[in-house]
Amino acid sequence: MTIGDRRMNPSEAIRAAELRQLRRLRLAALAEGMTLVVLVLVAMPAKHLLGLPAVTKAIGPIHGLAFVAYAWMLLATVSGGSWRRGEILRLTIAAFVPFGTFLSAGLLRRKEAALVAAGQSGS
Repeated sequence: MTIGDRRMNPSEAIRAAELRQLRRLRLAALAEGMTLVVLVLVAMPAKHLLGLPAVTKAIGPIHGLAFVAYAWMLLATVSGGSWRRGEILRLTIAAFVPFGTFLSAGLLRRKEAALVAAGQSGS
């Protein structure tokens, strides 16, 4: 694998792949959280206060897809790395706690920063 004109050694390639996967998981966490916000703060009030059930019929499946994408990305990410059980449990529970994936995004951002820092110190 190459970056620009420089060839990456195997450990750099692995670190780059882990970083990409972490970023994908963080984006999936944010998407899941944002769709839940829209569902709870826009669609549900529109359904119950304004009598517009079509809004929840539109947003509900989008949120469901975002939830499944987060779960899939979580499985793909933790299966390939050295994750502590507590981190995996936290990321899993966050999917079921309202707005928990926003907290997960913070954990994932810190892991990304640590991975980048390890790459810079190891280079």
